Amino acid sequence: MRKRLFYLCLVCSCVITSSVAQQLDAIGKEKALTFSGGLSLNQVFYAVDGIESRRDPYTYFAAGNLNLALYGWSVPLSFSVSNQQTSFQQPFNQFSLHPSYKSLTAHIGLTSMTYSPYTVSGHLFNGAALDLVPEGRWTFSALYGRFLKAVPFDTAQNSQPAFERRGVGFKSEYSDGKNSMNLILFRSKDAFQSIGALPDSIGVLPEENLVLSLAGSKILFGKWVVKAEWAGSALSRDIRASENHDDSFLSKPTFLFTPRLSTAYFQVYKTGITYQEAGYNVGVAYEHIEPGYKTHGAYFFNNDLENITINLGTTLFENKISLASSFGTQRDNLDQHKVSTLRRTVGSVNLNYTPSQVFNVSASYSSFQSFTNIRSQFVDINQLTPYDNLDTLNFTQLSRNARLTAMLSIDKSETKKQSLSANLMYQGGADEQGGVVQNTGATFYNANTAYMLSLVPKNMSVSLSVNATISQSGMSDTRTVGPVLSLMRSFFDKKLRANVSTTYNSTYQAGEVMATIFNGRVGASFTVKKKHILNANAALVNRKNQVGVSRKSFTEFTGSLGYAYNFGTAK
Repeated sequence: MRKRLFYLCLVCSCVITSSVAQQLDAIGKEKALTFSGGLSLNQVFYAVDGIESRRDPYTYFAAGNLNLALYGWSVPLSFSVSNQQTSFQQPFNQFSLHPSYKSLTAHIGLTSMTYSPYTVSGHLFNGAALDLVPEGRWTFSALYGRFLKAVPFDTAQNSQPAFERRGVGFKSEYSDGKNSMNLILFRSKDAFQSIGALPDSIGVLPEENLVLSLAGSKILFGKWVVKAEWAGSALSRDIRASENHDDSFLSKPTFLFTPRLSTAYFQVYKTGITYQEAGYNVGVAYEHIEPGYKTHGAYFFNNDLENITINLGTTLFENKISLASSFGTQRDNLDQHKVSTLRRTVGSVNLNYTPSQVFNVSASYSSFQSFTNIRSQFVDINQLTPYDNLDTLNFTQLSRNARLTAMLSIDKSETKKQSLSANLMYQGGADEQGGVVQNTGATFYNANTAYMLSLVPKNMSVSLSVNATISQSGMSDTRTVGPVLSLMRSFFDKKLRANVSTTYNSTYQAGEVMATIFNGRVGASFTVKKKHILNANAALVNRKNQVGVSRKSFTEFTGSLGYAYNFGTAK
């Protein structure tokens, strides 16, 4: 351990020395200190009649950010204050700094890194990380920090105990623009002495994890793109167990990981190949994640999955038509240890047609189907022939989505622009059990058409649209329809911007009006000397429900006033 810490300190000292030298080289060649940032103050007023208040009648909040740069080093800072804070125990308990200089970026404090989905993926840790992206073909990343804070067992507070967990990671990648290869290494370990003894009934044990990943891509014969990735995870469920050296590849580097009787090994395989030709491409991909695969570098991970996907894309008629489609299957229970097996089928098609610069239309369709076979032990025991209970425990779920969009430019000149657009959307779902459609499906339709007019010399734009939706599920049939009108205009060389919008929707059930909703908004912003911005907004919502409807009628008002200031020094 002392040798490893020595080498780590040596590497860090070399990096710091190199960076300081670069700082000294910049003295006299550029401005020593530059800064930029902003400050905003906002307050919100709220009132409602007819229902209980859904927020505080008055809210204020302030936010600011400051970025300091010293000879190329960048240090961003930010803060926020609001009266919505219900408790305040200490003035400062978390921080995050991201200084950067040329090709080197540091992340200090509470931060997260993402190396790959199978290794380190967005887990917060308190420590430090470095990204080195020099000119050339190599990039490097490293991290070290505390991934879990020690939480003692407390029966009074009924809190979940946890051991302190620290982790270290490294990533190196080579890319020449066509071919690439990367290596990822991550290791974490719990400190079982960080908290007191725990009862065995809690099931919280000190763990150790080693993850290794190799990935690469290569272009063959100028048209074939091959990608592959392998990841392996060695996980010791209890580091207090006796050592147990076996033949697993991940158990060999004992200076990084100690294999024990409680250690399990998991793997991930992912590969794909794509053929690219002028005007079209076709590819196939395969992913296999073993049951139980886990890494301490991610909060949650889907395992016990096998995915196979096929993709096709093409362009026709001088790129006026583009078509993309995909089809895939997924299954779980790879080791046949689960009671049920789930299989999914997914297909999608996307089409875009652009015959001219003033008109285009696009359409998409996707279908999702999942099949579950529940394999009961009693069925296996009591079955007399292979044909008994053939369909009674089979469950199928269907889901379909379709969309159609069209856009037409009526007039497009220097002084006036007009356009028409239309959107149609469909979503449907249904369930089948034993081949019989169940009465649990739902269908949703949405249609929208809009007209937009822009008068360039007057800095004014107007839009009018009509929106309609139909929602059907079981015995329920709900329909909503209404117009939307909005107006925006700028004054005084665009220093003052004003906008007004209003909507009116009616909701129907069984052909009768159940509710009407009016929504009106007005807002304005004024810019002074490009640094000061004043803004004001107001919104009024009025909902009227028919007698007998469970929801109450109400009128709701929300208003806001704000100020923003941006500052900075020139380089």
